[in-house]
Order: sequence, then structure tokens, then C-alpha cells
Amino acid sequence: MNKPTIMRASIWALFSLVGLVKAVFSPARPFELVLHHGDNGCSFLSLHETQLHRGLKDIPGRYIVEHLPPTHAPLDGGHDSRSDTVERLRFFSYDKEVLWTQARRLCGHESLWQHPVLFDENDVPGQLSNRAQEVLSVPGSRNMAAQPPAPPLTIEPLIISGNSSNRVDLVFFSDGYTEEEYSKFLEDARRLAQDISSNKTFNTVKPLLNFWAAFTASQESGIGVGGKPKDTVFGLYRDGTELRGVYYSKPDAARAACFSMGDKCDYPILMGNDPLYGGLGGEFTVITPSLANGALVLRHELGHSVIDVGEEYDGGYAYFGVNALQAVNASLPWKQWLSEPLADPPRVERSVMPMQNYAWTMLNASHSWSASFNSSGTYDRYLVRFSLSGVPAKEALSVEFDGEDLGWVPREDIGVDRWHYDIHRHETLDEGAHEVKFSLNDEGLEGTAQLCSVEILEFGTGEEFNSTSGYYGLFPTFSEQNETTYRPTNEDCLMRIVTTPNFCSACAEGLWMSLLKRVHLIDDIYTGCTQAASGEWKRTIHLELVPLAQFRDVPVTPKESYKVVWSKEGKTLSELTNKTNVEVEDEAGVTYGVSVEFATEEVRMDKEGLLKASGEFSLHSRCSV
Repeated sequence: MNKPTIMRASIWALFSLVGLVKAVFSPARPFELVLHHGDNGCSFLSLHETQLHRGLKDIPGRYIVEHLPPTHAPLDGGHDSRSDTVERLRFFSYDKEVLWTQARRLCGHESLWQHPVLFDENDVPGQLSNRAQEVLSVPGSRNMAAQPPAPPLTIEPLIISGNSSNRVDLVFFSDGYTEEEYSKFLEDARRLAQDISSNKTFNTVKPLLNFWAAFTASQESGIGVGGKPKDTVFGLYRDGTELRGVYYSKPDAARAACFSMGDKCDYPILMGNDPLYGGLGGEFTVITPSLANGALVLRHELGHSVIDVGEEYDGGYAYFGVNALQAVNASLPWKQWLSEPLADPPRVERSVMPMQNYAWTMLNASHSWSASFNSSGTYDRYLVRFSLSGVPAKEALSVEFDGEDLGWVPREDIGVDRWHYDIHRHETLDEGAHEVKFSLNDEGLEGTAQLCSVEILEFGTGEEFNSTSGYYGLFPTFSEQNETTYRPTNEDCLMRIVTTPNFCSACAEGLWMSLLKRVHLIDDIYTGCTQAASGEWKRTIHLELVPLAQFRDVPVTPKESYKVVWSKEGKTLSELTNKTNVEVEDEAGVTYGVSVEFATEEVRMDKEGLLKASGEFSLHSRCSV
């Protein structure tokens, strides 16, 4: 019988275990600097050690910089002027002195800093650490040692796939939940985490993610209205009573809370205890646990944050990333997903948006809300698309187009929450003027009933506009200024239609690429010794991979595979191909390497080689010694 004795060799550092094993992968974790920079200098800065960034090379003086989403990004319909003068930057380097140099370059000398600063004591350069109290105690400035305090957190794991040092971590932070509502917060957070990770949205990348719930009791239940926050942890509130944006009034507390969790907080989600639609994108994803809309808002806003893409719906202002083409003659980001070869000139699906309005207006029974537009009369069919809140019954509202009732029916059980409606008409609009009108029939709903948005779209014939699900081409999208960009599909993506749970293939591929920048496919390498009954010793090696492909707990629909190649002293060991548990000769002074390649049908282009990984370690002693 074999007698195994297992020892662990971390791939995150270079070290020896009991003189027997050396593992080499990365000599150190990098550092991350985040700062907010505007016309008046910096307003926030943080520095800490972080998990790997696969785009960063460990070369003296090297750093990379990323532009982060704005501090405030409304859910839809225009931009937020609060973000206009603030640029959020994130730097990575293996040399913290390089990052402090960047901080001084953009923020000035630390003796002049008057903004919040978050850092780990060990990450402050020596000359600053010795005189932090002295240098940063200028009257009126923030003392570096007196960081914004983090609220006390009770942290609960929701869905955990691996160690946070090699995962992307999303955290639900509580706001407006009292001590007595702790269980409700956990229930809300768990429901949303399971919702977005159990369907197609984040299901296939679930092994790259961890979800956490971080609870702090608020003194009051709920979120503020009318621009006045309640006494809550992060001070969430609505500008008025309308179901639209939910803002935060205590960003320092939210930043400190996330910072205090270290590797466990990559994407903070502030969840306000309110049952109805609302939220915000940007630095923090702000949501409510609305049964109808909570997961919709969360999916869409995380799409912006994690993949770093813009909108696909009409009437927005930010169109960029792997799902946006600025001009038909530009390089196409989703060329690998096209259903047909790219024509010259490229074929554009024929459609037009003659009217679009993010009204965000309260309806009243005295006066109907209406909008007029002109049609060219040259399109085959049209769509009336709108969203409403505060209208629970069909009898309460009439929706008319050119005087004809469109037969609108509210979503069942929607109550007063917001929802989106599409009414298709398979007929050509006459050339000339047309009108869409919303009439409130119930005075009792005044102050609650709201028209959020309305738009008209016209489409060419079946030969001119391919609306087939799964078809990839060039589909025009129209901005708030009615400028045209192009998206990959008609309506296959939640970045366009928030009521769908799916990303299009271009966004799904972008999701993989974004996450794999921060996650290495090799989780760890274990080595040990085993002795046969004959007395002969063998070296055992176990390769622990991120649980994708055949290592998933639950299979997924897209086909996946891992390819594993072992080497000894640089020579391939073909007999060990695709094995994760191997036995080798008991030798000292030899170096083994392993190369891993992951393949998935959801990725057709990997320019940065993020679906590949490698590790190397040396054996310095024999088991039998």
C-alpha cells in the first residue's frame, strides 16, 4: 500500500517547503493605485497590494494604467454632470515607488493633499512612512495615518469558487437594512447572486467569480427620497420620488468598506433596501432588490463595469468597447462573430429612429402626454417601445398611436414597479406626421404614475433588416443626439434589452477577456512523495486548475476543454499530456514546467493569450533522503 505525504507549493511566490520543493510562478504580487483626478486636483487616492494583472510585466519601472468608469453613470437616458470633471485612473506596478511617483505627478506633493487617502501601512514608501504624521499634518489637510474609517462589516460568503487572490470578487454591501433586517439582506443578496450566476449572464464564467455579502446595520430602514438621505451606512437616496436613479451620499464610507476587504472586493455593489426600481452605475453599482428589476439593473451595470463596454440601447451617450463600432469603415470588433462574410462596403441593417424621448415625467389625468414625429413612409414595419412605472392596471392608462388604442397591458404582478413594453406593428407608416399619446385615467395615481421612456423604431423589409435571433451583423444604434453607431445583433444582448438575461457573443467574449486578466488558470501546484510496498519512492505532482471544462461541478452548454503539457528541463513529457495528477522519478536538482491552454466556444479571438498559462518549479531534494 502507498504511504502518501503531501506538501504544498504555492505558485504565487518563490520559496522552499521543508527543503524539498521550490515553486516558481510570480515573485511578488503587484500594487494597485486608484486615484480620482479633476480640474482641481485629486479627490481620492488609494494604494494597496493586489492580485495579479496578466497585462503587467515584472520589469523595473514598468506600470500600466486603466481608465475606470465615471463616478456616476445613470441607468439610462443621458449622462450625469457630477462625473464630468472627474477622471478615475487605476495604475498597476510591481514597484510601489513607481506608483507613488504617479500619485505625486497627478495629485501634487503629499503635504498638500486634502483628500481621503487609503493605504496599507506596509505599502507606504519608507521616507513617507517615517514622517507621515509630520508631513501630512498640515492644518486643513487629511492626515495620511487618519484614513476614512471603514464601517464594521459582517461578511458572509454567498457563492465561492476559489481563493480571492485568484478570483474576481463581487460584494453586496447593505444600506437601509436595520439590525433586525439582517436576514432579509442576506436573502436579497443571495437571490440576486444566484440569479445572475445561474443563467447565461455570468453562468459560464462563474468559476472565475466569488460573491460576498457584507452587512452593516443602518439606523433607519429604507432609502431616502427628495434628495434627502436617511440615517444609513452609505446614505442612499432618490432625487425625488420617481423610480430612476439611486445615489449615494457617503462615498468615503463605501470606498473604505471595499478597501478593508482587500482581495475580497473588486466590484462593490451598494444595495438599498427598497422594493422598487432604481440604481446607478459607475464607481459603485447601486441597486435595489426589486423582484422585477433588481437582477436586470445588476446584470446591465456589471456589464459596463466588468467588460468595460458602453450601451447598445438607443438614446444613450456612451457607445464604446467590443460591442460598438463608430463608423462602418472602421475595424470591426466582432468580425469573428459575423454570420456572413463582411461585405465591401459593409452591409448595415436598415432601420431608423424617428422619435426617442427619456421623458421621466409624472403623468396626470388632466393632460395627456404626447409626442409627434415624422416618418419617411419608406420602411416596412415599426415598433412602439416604452417603459412605465406606477401603473398597475390596464384601465388606469391609455396608450394611443395616431388615435388608435395600442392595447397596452401591464406585466402581471408588476404593481407600481417599472417595466418595459414593446408593441410591434407589421405595417408601413404613412409618410408625414404621427403622434404617440399616454393618457392617465386614474387620478388616484397622480404622483406615482410615470412615463419613463418612449421611442419609435422603423425597420426595412426582411431582406433589408435581419431580425433573426443569433444573427450577427451591423445594426444601427441611435444616440441621444441621434448620431449613429453600430452594434452586433438586433436584440440578443442585455446591454440593449435589459429584460433579457443574455450577453451577445461579442460581450460574452469580452467578459472572459476582462476576467482572465485578473485570474490565472493555474490555482496551485501540490507536490508530495509516495512509497510503494517495494520501498521505491516516487514524486507526486498535482496540478489544481480553475474549475472550468471537465473540472466544472455543473457542466455548461458551450463546449470547453483544457490542454495540459508537462516538461522536464525544457523537454516535453508527452506521456503526461492532459494529466493533472502525475508521478515522476524521485530526483533532486530538476525543474518541471507545465503549460495549460483553455478553449471555449465563447471565445474566438484571444489576442493577449489569456486562455494560456504556465508554471514552473524545481525539486531540490529527493523523497528518500
